[in-house]
Amino acid sequence: MATLIPLVLKASIILTVFAIGLSNRARDVMHVAHTPRLLVRSLFAINVLMPLFAALMAAALDLHPAVRIALLALAVSPIPPLLPKKAVKSGGDASFAIGLLVVAALLAVAFVPLSVHVLGVAFGRTAGISPEAVALILAANVLAPLCAGLAVSAFASGFAARIARPISVTATVLLLGCAVPIAIKAAPDILSLIGHGTLAAILAFNLFGLAAGHLLGGPNPANRAVLALTTSSRHPGIAAAIAALNFPDEKLAFSAILLYLLVNVILSLLYRRWFRYRYRGAPTR
Repeated sequence: MATLIPLVLKASIILTVFAIGLSNRARDVMHVAHTPRLLVRSLFAINVLMPLFAALMAAALDLHPAVRIALLALAVSPIPPLLPKKAVKSGGDASFAIGLLVVAALLAVAFVPLSVHVLGVAFGRTAGISPEAVALILAANVLAPLCAGLAVSAFASGFAARIARPISVTATVLLLGCAVPIAIKAAPDILSLIGHGTLAAILAFNLFGLAAGHLLGGPNPANRAVLALTTSSRHPGIAAAIAALNFPDEKLAFSAILLYLLVNVILSLLYRRWFRYRYRGAPTR
């Protein structure tokens, strides 16, 4: 099971991104090129505001070391591959979500190693992750399956439309099937982290991301939804890799990342419900 669950989890993520590609067109990826100001604001929120906020919390609050490590690692991690699906469900613009996912993934190859190094210097220790490691994770989990889905959509649109939903449903079932045993196994460690400001810090991290993205998303509600969810959601795989490479003895860092994911899922659902109520009937394109 210890070997099977990670493999199934990776397969579910790859299938989800593949299904996203099947449901869209290559031109959607270029959507962000037509809104350069929005793109700059988006990258500022994701790559500057979140790391800065996490660093301020890590420096000011007496947090458990694992929580401090997790927040800093998450803050410099790029957009998660499931983001477009989440954004579309909230009423966000799918083209903007996919374009931002690709741009952020490409920039992350240089940005993540640089950010990890800068934060390491700021906190007085050596820290790093290679561009190759970041590129490998993003290529396998984001770029390759997305490009494959877009290619099928371009050359066999009817076939892509027929298989997109079954693949998406299969991926969701696999993801839920993995989440339950992972949550059960990690529950004792997660509960051990509760207290000493841990939950408050993780809540603040998520809420700050939602608020910053929503405010910087511009007048179009669809863009606000995408950027809010994008800014608060981080790639757990890269965050876990950063933590494991630089703090191999801090075993609870992965549990802190799982706690962040749990809080992020709950707050994202609440934001999506609020967003649909707040902008009900408003034009989103």
